[in-house]
Amino acid sequence: MSQPSPLVRPQALLLDFGGVIVQTHKHPDGRDHLAALMHQHLAAAGFDIETTRIRESLDAGITALKYWKNSSSRLREPHELTHREILIDYLVSDLPQGPRELLASEAAYWTSQKNTLLSGHVVRDGIPELLERCRAEGIGLGIVSNAHSGASHREILDSVGLGRYFDVQIYSDEVGIRKPHPGMIHLAVDALGLSPAQCWYVGDTLDRDVVAGRRAGAGGVIITRCHRTDNPPFAIREAPDAVLDTPAGLLELLDAAVPPSSAAAGEDAGVDKQEPGALLIDHGGVISASEKNADDRAAFRDELAALLAPAAGEVPPRELADRVLGRAVTAQKAEKKARRARGDHSEVIARTFWELAADGESPQVAALLRGESARLMAGWGKAKSRRTMRPGVRELFEYCRDVGRRVVVVTNTVSGVAVRAALADHGLCDLVTAVIASDEFGLRKPDPSIVRAAVAASGADPGACWFLGDKPENDAAGARAAGITHRVLVRYPEGPAHLAASQDAALADGTATHLIDTPFDLIALMRTHDQRKNS
Repeated sequence: MSQPSPLVRPQALLLDFGGVIVQTHKHPDGRDHLAALMHQHLAAAGFDIETTRIRESLDAGITALKYWKNSSSRLREPHELTHREILIDYLVSDLPQGPRELLASEAAYWTSQKNTLLSGHVVRDGIPELLERCRAEGIGLGIVSNAHSGASHREILDSVGLGRYFDVQIYSDEVGIRKPHPGMIHLAVDALGLSPAQCWYVGDTLDRDVVAGRRAGAGGVIITRCHRTDNPPFAIREAPDAVLDTPAGLLELLDAAVPPSSAAAGEDAGVDKQEPGALLIDHGGVISASEKNADDRAAFRDELAALLAPAAGEVPPRELADRVLGRAVTAQKAEKKARRARGDHSEVIARTFWELAADGESPQVAALLRGESARLMAGWGKAKSRRTMRPGVRELFEYCRDVGRRVVVVTNTVSGVAVRAALADHGLCDLVTAVIASDEFGLRKPDPSIVRAAVAASGADPGACWFLGDKPENDAAGARAAGITHRVLVRYPEGPAHLAASQDAALADGTATHLIDTPFDLIALMRTHDQRKNS
């Protein structure tokens, strides 16, 4: 057993299933039995598929699933396959459509059969004693496990009399996400009414369990060694607090655990007084003013026409280009409006934009647009508006540079490439730390996640950040949801009356904290705040 120092006594233990509660071992003839069972099921429905062919598909699918699991462990928030996906895309992918669909119609049954026919499950040493002790001492118990059949895991636990000990069981196939997604652990602690810091998480793998425990903020992350422990699929930086040969070692860890420190609860988690924070700033309407330019649009139309000429047939290529571009712009506006109405903040990305453009056109036109969608979107983003830098922006950025306040552009846009090109034209690139663009991020403001990504890119605390935008419903609302303290809106004389009214309302209800007339005015606000903070 490896243990560097005593852990804080937990209020709950969260245990992995395989490798912790049970040790699994492969049945040598398990795949043959599963193939035979599938053959029997198919034959009863009139499908004559040889057992050897089913077995070959199972072998290929199980191998592919192994690689999929390993690659999923590299993701920060991986999702789990559905039972149908496991059958259709992996286990019986090589069979004809009819047999595939028949087997997939009972996908949950077949994933359960796979779990029990291919592997045996034996309760590990120390588990019964550990569960009894936790019950006696009022320590909560939960299971957090990647599983393609949580139902069969529950049946196994009940068959050995252990299911009654657990207050919550979280299985990936039932909740739709899988470790190392920290949400697996968060679900368990939420169900127990605790925080992650009050719980220990016990697993057997570095890439899934240790990483999940660290990302979730578990109070202790412990490994019980099994055949997978020492052979992660790739290098892992995170380390467990303890490595045990068997779960019996958890009893010793509980003996050595120290009570929660009252001093830890009193630690100051506030923002450092000297933290300069960051400036998060919108692009369109704030950094740049824009106006349509007929020459730029005509040049883009000609480029689009040249691309589509081979598929135009008897239609003049420019007419075809005008038609598909007009359709895309109209459809994009309607799609954005519909998504906004239902609270969907996903962005209409380049591929979707040009798929909308191709609606009703020939397959050749659709293929040309889809294949060039990224390049076309960048070109359209540059051509649809000509941008001029707003007065005061350069001075604001230079002030932020001088006081150590990083600048991150966070913008709803059809093309982050075009936004960066505009910043380059303005000579601002050296003053900007990062550009977080909705078409690249996948979500639009007011979704707080795009604002949080900008905060993370700045390396600042959200409580020390400023957000400068112009639209209350996007900029101020998104910043507020992300915990940004200073939410400033800029108004311009040429702005529409309804925007000014909504800005006044946002200031009145606290969505925005300040209204200013130019970006330059933000310098005075920041300077006054910094002087008060540091006095």
